[in-house]
Amino acid sequence: MNKLPIISADERLKEQKGIKGCILGKAGIGKTSLLWTLDPPTTLFLDMEAGDLAVEGWQGDTLRPRTWPECRDFAVFIGGANPALRPEQPYSQAHYEAVCERYGDPAQLAKYETIFIDSITVAGRLCFGWCRGQPQAVSEKNGKEDLRGAYGLHGQEMISWLTHLQHTRGKNVWFVGILDEKTDDFNRRFYTPQVEGSKTGLELPGIVDQVITMAEIRPSDGEPFRAFVCHTINAYGFPAKDRSGRLEVMEKPHLGELMAKIRAPHAERQLSYATPNNEGEIQ
Repeated sequence: MNKLPIISADERLKEQKGIKGCILGKAGIGKTSLLWTLDPPTTLFLDMEAGDLAVEGWQGDTLRPRTWPECRDFAVFIGGANPALRPEQPYSQAHYEAVCERYGDPAQLAKYETIFIDSITVAGRLCFGWCRGQPQAVSEKNGKEDLRGAYGLHGQEMISWLTHLQHTRGKNVWFVGILDEKTDDFNRRFYTPQVEGSKTGLELPGIVDQVITMAEIRPSDGEPFRAFVCHTINAYGFPAKDRSGRLEVMEKPHLGELMAKIRAPHAERQLSYATPNNEGEIQ
């Protein structure tokens, strides 16, 4: 019987790790233009929005998937097979081998260090359009479209796709998405990723390592400026998360420099938590 391999601390620290993150922001804030801050020879641009006018002249390679099956094929091609899946399931060994037979040797992807996916919003639309044509989206009672079934399948498909790409070791994967501003029943403002269905938007922050909001910051004095908001606790209520522990609340909107900072070594840290004293003040 095969033994479960134990990875030592030294082995784990030597592993080449990729950063998995999501960059959210309102339309027109300049998310696609972040490609200019990445190294073109080692970056692959998944252009789902046909929005490359903002990066016309950028010298990197581009893929333009137009269907949801193409999106799944790319994920398994670059991420490899999931050995836990049955042959008929997407991302299985059988799926991987079929894709390699169509597209060639996956070694051709070795030169890419960063995958820039623009956008998760469009990926969600492609996925939902495909889901509406599946048997799960048809009512067994009357044969009519069942949107609840379509949305249920959509949530499963999107989470499987994101999770498979998240497990692509050795490569950085960045998902770009539009950030919607909404108000609740009490007229309180909140932000949510613009993607079909609620499941993907709710689970996305737990899948990736970094959640960054690219926003326009308007200080009380001085000119407005663009910045990456990187911490969960921030003054603007933007969605954000920094699993690396290396980023400030706000960072320069330069993706290349941000990744360099995340990878930078730092000394061992001790976690400390602020606690209130008897007067209720934080110590």
